[in-house]
Amino acid sequence: MTPSDPPREAPVSVVPYDPAWPSLFEQERQLLQQLLARWITGAIEHVGSTAVPGLAAKPVIDVMVGVTTLEASRPAIAVMTDAGYAYFPYRAEVMHWFCKPSPAFRTHHVHLVPYGSRLWRERLAFRDHLRRDSAAAAAYAQLKYRLAKQYEFDREAYTDAKEPFVREILRVALPREGAA
Repeated sequence: MTPSDPPREAPVSVVPYDPAWPSLFEQERQLLQQLLARWITGAIEHVGSTAVPGLAAKPVIDVMVGVTTLEASRPAIAVMTDAGYAYFPYRAEVMHWFCKPSPAFRTHHVHLVPYGSRLWRERLAFRDHLRRDSAAAAAYAQLKYRLAKQYEFDREAYTDAKEPFVREILRVALPREGAA
């Protein structure tokens, strides 16, 4: 790629907390409630950094939808793609993963996850720990700013580099289960 070529994906960009994020989640939650009603078990949760008040984040709203099983919710993939979400078999053994409006530019990620599964519990424990522990949230923000600079055009490397921090928080937040 030459400097005049546009990037294929938007760069990893971490921005200060935006107080509009909870309302953007709520709008998406209402839409997903209508689209996925027959598959929802449990709840639709705002997860990820945009769900932690005051935390810097990539400006992408992460939504986790509880489903009974991945197999039973497989027909939801067609419903979601018909509604404009892009589906990817990312971590397909534990979730159905979608983004919108496009793979290159994302405003929302939607994760269909079996309700009560290990991934379900970990996502909520991580979010809730950061909501309660401002020092951990501040450390996470600093890590994310540094990694966004280091991996500006490599989303996978950015995500992978956060993993040791996430696992340490989960070790504390889910002590009986430990971190996977």
